[in-house]
Amino acid sequence: MMPPKPIPMKDRASVMFVEKGELNVLDGAFVMVDENGVRTHIPVGGLACIMLEPGARISHAAVTLAARVGCLLIWVGEAGVRLYSAGQPGGARADRLLYQARLALEEEPRLKVVRKMFSFRFGEEAPSRRSIDQLRGIEGVRVRETYKIIAQRNGVPWNARRYDPNAWSAADIPNQCLSQATSCLYGLCEAAVLAAGYAPAVGFLHTGKSQSFVYDVADLFKFETVVPVAFQVAGETLRGQGPKGVGHMSDVRRRCRDSFRRTRLLERIIPTIEEVLSAGGLALPDAPEDAQPVAIPEEASGDAGHRG
Repeated sequence: MMPPKPIPMKDRASVMFVEKGELNVLDGAFVMVDENGVRTHIPVGGLACIMLEPGARISHAAVTLAARVGCLLIWVGEAGVRLYSAGQPGGARADRLLYQARLALEEEPRLKVVRKMFSFRFGEEAPSRRSIDQLRGIEGVRVRETYKIIAQRNGVPWNARRYDPNAWSAADIPNQCLSQATSCLYGLCEAAVLAAGYAPAVGFLHTGKSQSFVYDVADLFKFETVVPVAFQVAGETLRGQGPKGVGHMSDVRRRCRDSFRRTRLLERIIPTIEEVLSAGGLALPDAPEDAQPVAIPEEASGDAGHRG
């Protein structure tokens, strides 16, 4: 049986979190089954990614279906603070991966890409004659100042961005909200990076992490999407206007989803990736004739009808 035709990334919903329950394929449908046996249908083909938190389980059939329709599965810690593993629907394409690697390994193209990222984020040209490390330092100062400004705008006491992935609940409410919000954005950006055929680990400003390029891409959109949401929810929670207990986490997720829709983020991520990388001055290679289609693997001819 041929896999279903994938929905383009720009037309999908963004992120779904699953905390407790089992994901399976029952009667041909992708469903979540809770501890009481209640089924909830999940339109997996219309999602960019599903984040699996502690307490979630998933069957082989569900993983297979998610891969076929190009929905990224990400296994995360509580509130998405730590990423443990991720599926890779379609995988990085060799032509795009080699192009990305050349840009990242050659000093001049890499600097041009980083300068383009700087101008995209701050709406102005990067200072001339600055190294990548110097631009990283300038960016860090601006980011810290932006956190302060947005916190003040929402009446949120703010010291610094601090959290411990091993003790998430020990962070203050603003940092909890920021961790939750950025996890939503990282999941969405990783899905787009993989759908476009690039490697999440090959970054330009960020390096040495399994999601370095994801962080690069997410930073381009962070302050127009999830950071204002996080501080808004934190302010309401601290003033007693928000949900009780840990309800602010669900509130952050819902508002991030609405922000992604309002800003049409999924339509913009992949074209932005291409625009930023093109600043490196290297030509994007033509795809080989036998290149895998974006975001969906081909089903081996021997798989059809096989029930081993």
